[in-house]
Amino acid sequence: METIAAGADPAASAKLPDLGADALTLSITQRIHRARWALAGLLAALLAAVVLATAGPLRPALAALGHMRWGFLPALVLMSLLHYVCSAVALRGAAGRPLPLVSTTMTQFTASAANRVTPGGLGAAAVNTRYLVCRGLTLPRAAVAVAVLQVAGVPADLLLMAAVLGLGAVLAPGGGNDRMLDALGHHASRAADLVPPVPLLIAGGVLLPAAALWGRRAVRSTAARRAAAGLADLCRRPRDLAVTLGASAGTTFVLGVAFALSVLAIPGTAVGPADAPALLAAYLVGAAAGSAIPTPGGVGSTEAALVAALAALGVAAGPALHAVLLFRAVTFWAPVPLGLLACRTLRR
Repeated sequence: METIAAGADPAASAKLPDLGADALTLSITQRIHRARWALAGLLAALLAAVVLATAGPLRPALAALGHMRWGFLPALVLMSLLHYVCSAVALRGAAGRPLPLVSTTMTQFTASAANRVTPGGLGAAAVNTRYLVCRGLTLPRAAVAVAVLQVAGVPADLLLMAAVLGLGAVLAPGGGNDRMLDALGHHASRAADLVPPVPLLIAGGVLLPAAALWGRRAVRSTAARRAAAGLADLCRRPRDLAVTLGASAGTTFVLGVAFALSVLAIPGTAVGPADAPALLAAYLVGAAAGSAIPTPGGVGSTEAALVAALAALGVAAGPALHAVLLFRAVTFWAPVPLGLLACRTLRR
């Protein structure tokens, strides 16, 4: 008992300092204040969604849900989840490390949620860089790996587009792919006819030298040299290069399949399974056109480009809009809550 009593005073002095009742009350008050603001924001979002769905522009789309072919929905959700798995595999290939697949996939959900508020994929790049640093990579190497992943997506998508267009030409000569490309070329020629030649020449004379100067400085920058060195290092690892290119093309291909399923799920589109290559080509062209405008997540521009691509295939405007809204709701907006939950898990 004397030994315990003798050790009681040192043990008591070693405990954590008391923050005091005022600090504890302040902390509780701040948490309640944040919870109230979060609840108010959630209620405002729900109210806006209800107003848009009942009396706004989304009312026809909501009415069309009653006639949707629900059998396509499970496959559509599966394609959406598979898209993030392919993104995780591509990040593993670019990093050159056996990253855990589950946590890497969760990171892709969080990266997609960050992309909803940042343009040009900056949110996803920041999240993936932070994740690689937490997995043991140095910050420069992690940034280079993410930059290489972005660069590798361009040739992968181009190869996928060539394969889809070639497959469509072989399976259905003179079919949907040719109609879509002819329609896009027709619209481009009409837009070119509407632009006066003199202002176009003046704009070209000003913008082209500025773009050349900016490109020259960008190529000589430290970031560009590091990205080029990282790409060269990836090329010296054929297995990782194949995984990165294949998984990057897989992410786009899976979303293209999801887009085709969305169109098939909406009655009135007048398309069938035989039009799948044309629908894939429509998604590739529409997504590329939509991503050219640096809005957060391509909101607005991507929807308009996809609807225009379906119109080039002869799909009516109403069913085309419903199909695009369904596609974006399942693959774009539905994963956001999963990304927020994954973010909390990854932080812990």
